[in-house]
Amino acid sequence: MNVNNSWLIPLIAYALGSIPFGFLIVKARGSDIRETGSGNIGAANVARNAGAIAGVLTLLLDAAKGYAAVWIAARWTHGDIRWIMAAALAAVIGHMFPVWLGFKGGKGVATGLGVFLPICPEAVAAAVILWIITVAFWRYSSLGSIVAAVAMPVLVYVLYAPGHAPSPYVTVATILISILILVKHRPNIERLIAGTENRLKFGR
Repeated sequence: MNVNNSWLIPLIAYALGSIPFGFLIVKARGSDIRETGSGNIGAANVARNAGAIAGVLTLLLDAAKGYAAVWIAARWTHGDIRWIMAAALAAVIGHMFPVWLGFKGGKGVATGLGVFLPICPEAVAAAVILWIITVAFWRYSSLGSIVAAVAMPVLVYVLYAPGHAPSPYVTVATILISILILVKHRPNIERLIAGTENRLKFGR
């Protein structure tokens, strides 16, 4: 691929990120996930209202599109971290604000994990562990996502290149993605504070 056309990378990453897998999976079953539960197209709402298999499939596909966006950027630019992080940010924005659904998309957690998997798998592993611990203790999926999002900039800073500060492009893009995820979780944060957020029921 021509490196001179690198400006296309964010556009391609946005297009990949904007594929609304949760919406499409539920739509194939004759329903609109936007009219069910929280109305979110992400894996948690899909699983809660369309079943575990649909939820897991949504999670994997949402993560895969983020991974693909970063992988393409890395291959296209021979590992230029500037374009890699631009792709990561664009993919998450695409998921959150997909043009196909009137710019009303998901919260970016699965896609966020997907974009960071090829960038810093150690940080992703640590974030997943934090999510699991948080959910195991408090049974709030949203709280686990919020904790992971808050921790991700620190995890990437520490684990991306141990002993060395990462590139400013890595730090800034990671912080922006975390902020976007937190903003998308604002309704969940308000419900957590009010004590009205739905808990996970592990028995089902």
